[in-house]
Amino acid sequence: MSIRAPEVPSMPTVERVQPNETTVPLLHCVDVDQTIAFWTALGFAVTYEQRKPYVYLALRWSGFELHYGRAPRDLDPAAENTGGCLVMVDAVAPYHAAFTTAMRQAYGKVLARGLPRITRYRPGASRFSVVDPSGNTIIFIARDEPEELEYGGSPQLSGLARVLDNARILREFKSDDKAAFRALNSGLRRHGETASPVEQALALAGLIELSIALQEPERVPDWGARLQALTLTSAERDQVRQAVADPDILDPWLPDPS
Repeated sequence: MSIRAPEVPSMPTVERVQPNETTVPLLHCVDVDQTIAFWTALGFAVTYEQRKPYVYLALRWSGFELHYGRAPRDLDPAAENTGGCLVMVDAVAPYHAAFTTAMRQAYGKVLARGLPRITRYRPGASRFSVVDPSGNTIIFIARDEPEELEYGGSPQLSGLARVLDNARILREFKSDDKAAFRALNSGLRRHGETASPVEQALALAGLIELSIALQEPERVPDWGARLQALTLTSAERDQVRQAVADPDILDPWLPDPS
């Protein structure tokens, strides 16, 4: 007679929290057609589309997704307080270049004002934003961006250099062009006489760019004339041109030597 070995009960699968979660933002969608049209123009693919019994959209580009659900009835996209998300990337410049190229192809220009739009990108900046038709803000941020920012300008700087640093923070991190304009305008009045020519030129170039962005170009010719009168080295001229998103706007007063 054979003796059977006792059966060993199987161990239940142990379920536990795994540190491999994925989070996907759920954004408010005011208009399905506008949302799809905008993101597909930028190269996104619609991976899911549902309109009834409730709105749900999923769009994908590169390695990330944006999902949309129904917006509250009283939501005003123009207020731009809808919501948004952060997209952490290794380098932001390629993303900005891809989106602005797609905008030019789809709309004939880069959408810089109103809804939807993309914020300016200055060489060396660590972030930019895309605001969609529903007023959501999607912020692309470099992973190595500094953790601490000194609003008001770095305490390690002084005079107009500190004003320039504060204006950079206001523009790139708070997207507040009006505050940046006020900072540069008042800072140039207070510190312009003691500042170096290149610092003056950087402030004037910033004021020209911001005036155009804010559609207040009345003083641009005056600032341009002051910029043109400054004595700058070739390297300093390049530095000033690289400090604005579109160097071509400085051509009347600081032409590209090439």
